[in-house]
Amino acid sequence: MDLQLQGKQALVTGSTAGIGFAAALGLAREGAAVVVNGRTQARADQAAEHIRTQVPGAQVRAVAADLSQAAGCAALISAVPELDVLVNNLGIFEPKPFADISDADWLRFFETNVMSGVRLSRHYLTGMCARDWGRIVFVSSESGVQIPAEMIHYGMTKTAQLAIARGLAETTAGTGVTINSVLPGPTRSEGVATFVEQIARQRGIAFEAMEREFFETARPSSLLRRFASVEEVANMILYACSAASSATNGAALRVDGGIVRAIP
Repeated sequence: MDLQLQGKQALVTGSTAGIGFAAALGLAREGAAVVVNGRTQARADQAAEHIRTQVPGAQVRAVAADLSQAAGCAALISAVPELDVLVNNLGIFEPKPFADISDADWLRFFETNVMSGVRLSRHYLTGMCARDWGRIVFVSSESGVQIPAEMIHYGMTKTAQLAIARGLAETTAGTGVTINSVLPGPTRSEGVATFVEQIARQRGIAFEAMEREFFETARPSSLLRRFASVEEVANMILYACSAASSATNGAALRVDGGIVRAIP
């Protein structure tokens, strides 16, 4: 399928690794001019070079900015004034008992996971509507629907993303702009893989055994019964970014491996 992204200007936040990198790589393969983003220039440059290696001739630009802060968002907007495609992928997670989650933790998660997307969307949406074409995708999570008891602050931010994406979509009625959310389930990203491997080592078991136990105890409703790959999640993001998704707006698109049992 031709996703008709040739020549589109795209930004994926938090794209030096994991789902974000897979989405940026996929966009480059589809012919989009891609901006990769990370907190440090070295990491962003490394990701951009990796894409160029895999996609000869790809138009890739690396822009370092800490998007958990308003100043970082402003710096990125200054460097990249206009976009056709915005993927709000930046996010942090951290298992922590509710009683131990401080005010600073709540605010840090909200600023990083929610306000980064709010600030960027507020700027880029205006230009998209003026040009009558654009795509904004919020990378949320199944944890936004089924809040995990072990990281309630993370789940809260993922629910907030769903609300923001749906509300913003309402403002695009009758235009060629769409705004959707993608809800991955447990995914073998760099951060998740490292976390699981650390626990497995502490317990003296293999990653695969830890993975089986996780899905038996923590996510027993999963139909996939394994961590999704970052490429599997990126495939849904690419669809939501494409011209092929023109009739999909205000949707929460699940790539959760069947964890969420509700039909809608």
